[in-house]
Amino acid sequence: QVITGGHYDIDCYMEDPNGKTIYKETKKQYDSFPHRTEVKGVYTFCFSNEFSTFSHKTIYFDFQVGDEPPILPDMSNRVTALTQMESACITIHEALNAVIESQTHYRLREAQDRSRAEDLNGRVSYWSVGETLILFVVSIGQVMLLKSFFTEKRPGSGGAGT
Repeated sequence: QVITGGHYDIDCYMEDPNGKTIYKETKKQYDSFPHRTEVKGVYTFCFSNEFSTFSHKTIYFDFQVGDEPPILPDMSNRVTALTQMESACITIHEALNAVIESQTHYRLREAQDRSRAEDLNGRVSYWSVGETLILFVVSIGQVMLLKSFFTEKRPGSGGAGT
């Protein structure tokens, strides 16, 4: 997910160890890509911002590697029903996983909103400085204009006198 920068879009691709492209998207703000590996080795992924070289971007990505281990030992070999305590443990575990996903979502939203707030704060600061400068220029101009109304204008020395 693109958190900050530009139009919140980025290019991404992923290759397996043989060089085969297994994922490729352009100008995406966020995406999810589940993939089960078939080949052992180093998988390569790249996030590209070459179409928008003037805006820097911050991205968030998360890898979940492997299957989650069973909560209870010998869970797959079990032939009897779960006890009430075991059922409660599984329910709590699923609820905690949902909380973790929600926290990750809220952290991403907080990072986006913080970036927007800092950008807005900078704009407000520049606007305030500009208004202050304009205020000073206008007030100095008004003082000079009022002063010109009350100063005595002396006649020139080259005219005819009486």
